[in-house]
This record gives sequence, C-alpha cells and structure tokens, in this order.
Amino acid sequence: MLGGFLGSGKTTAVAALAERLSAKGLRVGLITNDQGQELVDTAMLRSKGFATEEIPGGCFCCRFNSLVDAADRLTESTRPDVFIAEPVGSCTDLVATVTYPLRRMYGDQFRIAPLSVLLDPVRALRVFGLQPGGSFSPKVLYIYRKQLEEADIIVISKSELLLPGQLEALQSAISGEFPHATVLAASVRTGAHLDDWFTQLEVGEQVERQTMDVDYGVYAEGEALLGWLNATAALSIAGEFDANQLLQTLAAEIQQRLQTATAEIAHLKMTYSPDAGLGDIAVVNLVRNDYVPELAIRLDQPAGGGQLVLNLRAEAAPEALAEALRSALPVAAASVAGLEIALEHLEFFRPGKPVPTHRIGAPAA
Repeated sequence: MLGGFLGSGKTTAVAALAERLSAKGLRVGLITNDQGQELVDTAMLRSKGFATEEIPGGCFCCRFNSLVDAADRLTESTRPDVFIAEPVGSCTDLVATVTYPLRRMYGDQFRIAPLSVLLDPVRALRVFGLQPGGSFSPKVLYIYRKQLEEADIIVISKSELLLPGQLEALQSAISGEFPHATVLAASVRTGAHLDDWFTQLEVGEQVERQTMDVDYGVYAEGEALLGWLNATAALSIAGEFDANQLLQTLAAEIQQRLQTATAEIAHLKMTYSPDAGLGDIAVVNLVRNDYVPELAIRLDQPAGGGQLVLNLRAEAAPEALAEALRSALPVAAASVAGLEIALEHLEFFRPGKPVPTHRIGAPAA
C-alpha cells in the first residue's frame, strides 16, 4: 500500500511503481479507494493501461472484504504478480485494520510490503512549523500525524520543490518525531531516489511491531471536518478546443471561490476524456490554496466533446464546495466559444465515522 494525506502524490507514485514492475515483466493489479463514486485516480490509471479495481464508499479499513474481493477479481482477470493499493487520503490505522488482518487470514496468499506513507513537501514544512502558510485544524492534523506514525517508510514526495536546506530540515523534523521509520526523499518527476524506494518495496516485507493507539473519536471528528465532492460533467462543442487550458481555467475559478470562503484545499483533481480519443486524457491537480493548478497529463491535440471527472477535498462545508463548482462551471464554459457543460453527477458530503471490519491490536505470532 502507498498511503499518505490528500494531495501527497500517491496516484502519480502508484503509476510510476506499476510502470517499473511492468517493465520487469511482472503483471500488476491496482486497487483505488475513495469515500465516494467516480474517481479521477481510477480514470488516470486505467488510461495508462493498468488493470484497476475501484472500491468506493469507505476506506479500506471499513471495506476490508471489498478489498479482498477486488484482489480476487483482478486475480481472475489478469492474474497479477503484484497488487498496489492506494487508500483514501484521509485514512489511517491501516496496519491494524488492513495489513495485519491480511497477514492473519490470507498469509498464504500475500506477502505484505513495507507500508509507505507519502507527504507533500510544502504542506509538510507548514505542518512541522518550518514555514508559514495555510494548514489544517488540529483534528485533521491528528489524522495526518497518525498516518506518519504507522509508516514503515515516510516518503517526502515531489522533493524537487524544496531547496537543499529545506529538505534537510524537514528530514530532521520527521526523523525526530517518527524515529522508527525510514525517511527518504523522492521525485517521480525527476526520478531522484525512486530506485532506492521501489527496491525496498520489491524485496522488503513489513516488519511486525505493536500497532499504534488511535482515538477513533478524534479520528472521526477530523474526517468530519473535511468536505468531499465528486462530480462528472458532459462537455459538448461543434468544433474543437484546448481541454488543457479549460481544466486550468476551471481549477483556478474553483480555487478563487474556495479562498474567498476560507476553505483549506487538500486536493482538487480533474480529468478530461475526449469522446473521440484513443484513451488519452488530460489531468490537472491543485493541492494547496496558494498552489498553481498544474497539468499532470496533457492532451497533445485539441479535443472535441467528452467527459469531465472532478474530485475535490477541502476542510470546508460540503455545501461550500458544491456552490464553488456550480458557480465556476458557467464561467469556465464561457471562456470557450460554443462550449456547453452539463453536470451529470454530483455528490458532496462529510465522511462518516470509520468503523473497521477488523482491528488486530498486535501482530500474529
């Protein structure tokens, strides 16, 4: 499993690891996870040709049987040598509720790799008090820190964003608070230290140790402070348009509205899939209030009509997220002559209290 808080770069890392394993001749099955329906992550990973199963409606800890069922479906369809699972970005306590139960009940079927937890470096500088800037409230940060506490490997992702002095200070702060974990910096964009990290996952195995204590009351309150929004929309136009620019325009419009509403953005991500395409998509990401919407995957040619998938998570009322989207869509549509955007699916909510299917407080003998 590759875990980490919302916006930490998990899906990009999952894709890079899957590509590496596939290049070695291994069959890979991917499992994505979310509180709602219609995931950008799933669309992105499938666009790269990977067999991907999606588990909506709750974290792996609360949908343990669905996780096993997804692995079974992938086994029947593609017989993977390796499963890569990406849990919800607001989920923690994965060792006690997922990996130890898997080891206890299905140890003859799976070898569990060390648990990696990724963090966005700029967000982390603010969380650890090394740089000023927007952050989350204490109960949301409780989840953030609990994710790091249970990690075997803490990965400072997007390490190219930091100056050497900043990186050293962040590594020192993380190691001081979480001395049990291996702390490393890596960058999918530049390839820096990916070999070191991925090799540990390929050859290593999760070391059994006492599971951490978790206050599920605080955990639930932290999740309930987060607003969740998933949406899909159909775009139609007589000719063609620049879908890359449209995604960036829409992301910036939503960002402006959420800043006005004093919402703390955790992650806004969108994909655009042209109806007439060959599986190519455009992907845009926004991971902080003061971040610039960034194209992670670009369409090389102008596009016609197609489907937009949007996932937004922020510390804000879900209704505020829905209003930001509804008011931003017509503005974005007006930026392209003749473009019409019809909202097809919209859900916005606060995650419910996590209730694990299993929880093993200590490793099996």
